[in-house]
Amino acid sequence: SMSAFVDKMRRRAGRWLDQRPMRVAPDRGVFSLSFDDIPETAWTEAGPILAEHGVKATYYVCGGLESGENLGLPQFTTAHLQALFEAGHEVGCHTFSHLSALRATPGAYAADLDRNAYWVAERLDGHVMTTFAWPYGDVSLTAKAVAAERFKLARGVRDGVNAGRADRAAAQAIGLESRRLPGYDLEALMAEAANERGWLIAYGHDVMDGP
Repeated sequence: SMSAFVDKMRRRAGRWLDQRPMRVAPDRGVFSLSFDDIPETAWTEAGPILAEHGVKATYYVCGGLESGENLGLPQFTTAHLQALFEAGHEVGCHTFSHLSALRATPGAYAADLDRNAYWVAERLDGHVMTTFAWPYGDVSLTAKAVAAERFKLARGVRDGVNAGRADRAAAQAIGLESRRLPGYDLEALMAEAANERGWLIAYGHDVMDGP
């Protein structure tokens, strides 16, 4: 449809234009794991596995999903959020209402981000979120400016390893999801991140036998 085509063009412009460059040159390759929305299994199932391996992840939270249901899955509770934060995992912003940047004015988007910041600070002892993940991977030029004012880094869903230079307002990432995983060679991506001294970011949602 025409609206879908317009969305695709806006999304593409947001990802490629108004880049905010950052240098990516760690001493060795880096891998980061993140969870979006926070279905409860991202903590109840993944939390013990992460602890067993001494790994810290980033959990991107939407306050509006707390104790609710999203895509047919029960979402985190405040107790889950507080437990993962106390365990040393990072809590980042994913808007309050899982809002698409293609569906809101800059003012409405900013208000939704501010609402999430207030909601999280109330529950996590004043915690200020410094990283952001775009819901649906939707990035618009106007929302990009809003996010860049508030966060040190914003993560998108465009595939690839961040190496040499990256856009700090839409860093690349790969999806660890059943519908995406067959398309990835994870070992090759890990090797690329190591060889290029790059940063490979992965994101997922729920953690279960039939995800």
